[in-house]
Amino acid sequence: MRRREFTTALVTSALYPRGALAQMLPSLKRIAFLSGANPEAVGPILSGLTDGLAELGHVEGRDYEMIWRFSEGHSERFPALAREVVALRADVIVLGTPAATRATMDATRTIPIVMGISADPVGNGFVKSLARPGGNVTGLASLQEETTAKKIELLGMIVPGMKRLGVLHAPGPTPAVVLPSARLIGARLGIEVLPALAAETPQIDAAFAILAAAKADAVLSVADGFLMQQRAQIARLAGERRLPTAFAQREYVLAGGLISYGENLRAFFKRSAVFVDKILKGAHPSDLPVEQPTHFRLVINMRTAAALGLTIPTTVLAFADEVIE
Repeated sequence: MRRREFTTALVTSALYPRGALAQMLPSLKRIAFLSGANPEAVGPILSGLTDGLAELGHVEGRDYEMIWRFSEGHSERFPALAREVVALRADVIVLGTPAATRATMDATRTIPIVMGISADPVGNGFVKSLARPGGNVTGLASLQEETTAKKIELLGMIVPGMKRLGVLHAPGPTPAVVLPSARLIGARLGIEVLPALAAETPQIDAAFAILAAAKADAVLSVADGFLMQQRAQIARLAGERRLPTAFAQREYVLAGGLISYGENLRAFFKRSAVFVDKILKGAHPSDLPVEQPTHFRLVINMRTAAALGLTIPTTVLAFADEVIE
């Protein structure tokens, strides 16, 4: 499906009256997806789920209907959105952001929930263990501790003498994993970590102003649906403040960020389709182990590096999976 068609489909299903599709096609399985961004910002990424379902033989409109719901960068909307898809009698709920997990668990203890991505699901109380989740939740988990340390190490190689690192984050469970990891690696490398919270669009501007005033040498952005939606703004502000940036996903670098190191989010959602397939065939989430990635991608934007007057070391370039010229 082409990008325009997919985005139109997302918007159409997101705006459908309550249960309208389900009433017209009652025999279809209902797969709900909760996203932290808007459809225009993440449409190509979310297509990983529908592509994965197609490869497993599930045809949209014949076997299932998608119920797309978007918080538009407002995490406080997740409780209402979760209750809505529960009321629509979804057969399985897929989550596109860790910020939606607790609200969805509060809304239902019976409908299977697939975490399209999560951060420390055991520590956050989402599952009992990775091997035996134990409840109605399973899915995929990122390795934030490892990737956070690596991103800081890479920034240190690109920005010699880095002493202060800003950490831009939105509310949610992921910062609770990233910030301690950043402080731990920062203490080892002699780098001061400066957290900067941004829950609304104007706060991103304020956060960069605060980090610039604090003489931050670089900025690490925590993965989040809201910040993903605002990735162009983040790249622009970082460029204006001449701050090198590191992210978890490639999409930020395509928008003008300097580097990303982490999982392929589209691949995560495509893998989520395997969990959905098993659940629709009768498997229970408690018996499906939570999976973690085995490969991380480093992406470097050389145009951004040049604009910042930075020379990327050959040792870093040799490690890159993708270089944007």
